[in-house]
Amino acid sequence: MAHPLFESSIKSLPLLTRGKVRDMYGVDDKHLLIVTSDRLSAFDVILSDPIPDKGAVLNAMANFWFAKLGHIVPNHLTGIAPESVVKGVDELAQVKARAVVVKRLKPLPIEAVVRGYIIGSGWKDYQATGKVCGIALPTGLKQAEKLPEIIFTPATKAEVGDHDENISYEETEKMIGAKLAAQVRDVSIRLYKEASDYARERGIIIADTKFEFGLDDAGTLVLIDEILTADSSRFWPADQYQPGSSPPSYDKQFVRDYLETLDWNKKAPAPKLPADVIAKTSEKYREALMRLTGTQLEN
Repeated sequence: MAHPLFESSIKSLPLLTRGKVRDMYGVDDKHLLIVTSDRLSAFDVILSDPIPDKGAVLNAMANFWFAKLGHIVPNHLTGIAPESVVKGVDELAQVKARAVVVKRLKPLPIEAVVRGYIIGSGWKDYQATGKVCGIALPTGLKQAEKLPEIIFTPATKAEVGDHDENISYEETEKMIGAKLAAQVRDVSIRLYKEASDYARERGIIIADTKFEFGLDDAGTLVLIDEILTADSSRFWPADQYQPGSSPPSYDKQFVRDYLETLDWNKKAPAPKLPADVIAKTSEKYREALMRLTGTQLEN
């Protein structure tokens, strides 16, 4: 197990942004370096305790899916080795197994959320209105129940510390245009369907996920950020799935469930995590990688 990286410090490149999990540096006018840290955010608050190996797992998982689903939509990967754009032993250690060099693109201002099951904010919306993002659903659905069909429920992108907000498809059309909104919706649903069918064969239910997209100079839609990781998706063990309650999971839901037992207002600063919760969460991330890809992290 590598020493956890809470925050990267690449001095040889300009730091552009530090997100909830990823640190982004400028390489040149065409490329970015993205370093996936071991930070974990829950309820849009960054926790002070890093999760060992989390960044490497997320990086490996995203790269696996980018390769597997590359026939559906282009992605931002370049194949340039991260080690080739940094300097010194310390920087090499920070990018090892947890960084990628990607194309600079114009990101779309929405998150493309796809749901196959009713859980999380979708479940709360449904309980209150019978709908999710304005989409009417059948009455009487149980928590975590499989939806009659896959639904596209976009959200706005929040700044670090703010909450993403679900929006209607009509609002999405107003933000990015009807043609692009339809393309994002159709591509997102296809990505989710292919990935969830594959994962189901390996004993994992992908309950929901979110994608992010950008446009290149020619206006081509490109998949960016991360894809189908344990941070951007809910992964449930199929053999323990039962509608009516929140299933056990291979993602950060384990941490969310722990935090829900505390008297915390879901605002920074977040409570410290006990050592056993940190260890169990790290184990769940690594197990998800092994189940889905058949590979383990290199030490």
